[in-house]
Amino acid sequence: MVRYVPHHVAHAASAALAAPRPGDGDVLVLDGRGESHSHLAGTYEGGALTPLRAQRLPHSLGLMYEDLTEHLGFLRSSDEYKVMALASYGEPRFLDELREHVRATADGGFAAAPIDWGALAKARPPGGEWSRDHADLAASVQARLEEVLLDLAAWLHGQTGSRRLMLAGGVALNCVANTRLAEAGPYEDIWVQPAAGDAGTSLGAALHVARSGGDPLAAMRGPDLGRQWDDREIAARLDTAGIPYARPDDLAATVADALARDEIVAWFQGRSEFGPRALGHRSLLAHPGHAGNVERLNDVKGREQFRPIAPMVALGHAAGIFEGPLPSPYMLFVHRVRPEWRERIPAVVHVDGTARIQTVAAEDEPLAHRLLEEFRRRTGLPVLVNTSLNTAGRPMADDPRDALECFGSAPVDLLAIGPFVVRRREVHAR
Repeated sequence: MVRYVPHHVAHAASAALAAPRPGDGDVLVLDGRGESHSHLAGTYEGGALTPLRAQRLPHSLGLMYEDLTEHLGFLRSSDEYKVMALASYGEPRFLDELREHVRATADGGFAAAPIDWGALAKARPPGGEWSRDHADLAASVQARLEEVLLDLAAWLHGQTGSRRLMLAGGVALNCVANTRLAEAGPYEDIWVQPAAGDAGTSLGAALHVARSGGDPLAAMRGPDLGRQWDDREIAARLDTAGIPYARPDDLAATVADALARDEIVAWFQGRSEFGPRALGHRSLLAHPGHAGNVERLNDVKGREQFRPIAPMVALGHAAGIFEGPLPSPYMLFVHRVRPEWRERIPAVVHVDGTARIQTVAAEDEPLAHRLLEEFRRRTGLPVLVNTSLNTAGRPMADDPRDALECFGSAPVDLLAIGPFVVRRREVHAR
């Protein structure tokens, strides 16, 4: 039997039915488009969705952000996170003009009229240099998006009085806007689906159908829903590659030694992550205490130099270093770095003094947490740079072959793959 689940209902289910204490609270979905709509506001009770408002196309906050992404010379429906990063370099001086075009309506929806982007800032050719106008335009759109989201959340909260909001849809990957909602919005608790984009609709559709059939619901325990390989399979791949490798007695200590020496480590452990964030399973790791590691890692990955790199931090140390919503296990909020720490971990501090953190709890990620503790013992820093294990234009590494290809094509010093390590200097010494 084939069951049809509407696009935004699947998004909503991916958040509400996978969240901690699944099935109760408000849900807000925002993206580019799905069928004839770009937005759904509703509430869940006992696992059942009551839709309260849906915004019809052509009005779309997601498409507005996509249009800006293209105008700024990036790839639409792909590079919107680059616009969010660029916004930190600008000031929202076009905000008044944007308020005339984009606004919430009194009935819980919004209006998004076409915008003449060229009248605000010249189009940037792909690969061209960005200007102050480009950064200011990005900052202005980001600010207006946040304002409208706050209005939409206020309307929804006014209908239900719920203390809890769950978010999905591509717009929910905007961690700056999520933080604004958490800090200035009416909800006490906000949960964001880590695979908030369209990939998450597969999970949401399955959960929606399962709930409709009376199956029990369980919270999403983590993002590691992908494939994994056992030690024998990984060893076989390494043997096939014909490269030297070792199995250290203490993997976390061995990797922490390398990181303390300022080596770059490719980290391939357990199941691959579901969603766009590297969360301690398919990562490139580095020392956060050296400012030059921003340029170094962006060169490794072939990325624009204005883009920040993110930290992972042991949960027990997070509140002393970062200010913002905690815990934050999925890198879906931004946090202010406390002033006394900014010079200690400069590689993960963005130009505006923030960082998009991943908190790591020992009970959820025991190996990553132990690595952080071993690194802290050596450096005094319970923080590591954590960015995705891939290079520009390539998907995140999934299987061991992907990890070996990335290790072979990028200047990475050590590959930690399952219980094994591969050292570049030993590969090149052969």
